[in-house]
Amino acid sequence: MTTAKDIMHSGARWIPAHETLDRAAQLMREHNVGALPVSADGDSDRMVGIITDRDIVVGCVAKGHDPSKVTAGDLAQGTPRWIEADADVDAVLEEMQTHRIRRLPVVENKKLVGMISEADLAQHLTEEQIAGWAEKVYSRS
Repeated sequence: MTTAKDIMHSGARWIPAHETLDRAAQLMREHNVGALPVSADGDSDRMVGIITDRDIVVGCVAKGHDPSKVTAGDLAQGTPRWIEADADVDAVLEEMQTHRIRRLPVVENKKLVGMISEADLAQHLTEEQIAGWAEKVYSRS
């Protein structure tokens, strides 16, 4: 059975909710990622959301806000989603499809251990699985 841990990329990193978006962008660049889970505070593994590079551009910069003054917590919205590391790939796809999300944090023993992105799916799934996922995540309905 293929699990979330088998297809994730490891080394995912939190950003505390109080950190600014310019710092988030720097972390994304340093770690070559497009999303960061947002923790309640620096010492917590409690996820309050996830921010993406697109969130920073559309939700801050394009609105004329200063990313050095807006925090990750200001942009983290909605109910955070994640998957257990031992969940099978069908559960991963179901979670992402149901909630129409493109990135999914992976946790093990309540600790962040990785992230699953579209690129991870493309590397590890069949064309049929990827097509089904894309149809549900990107459909307009």
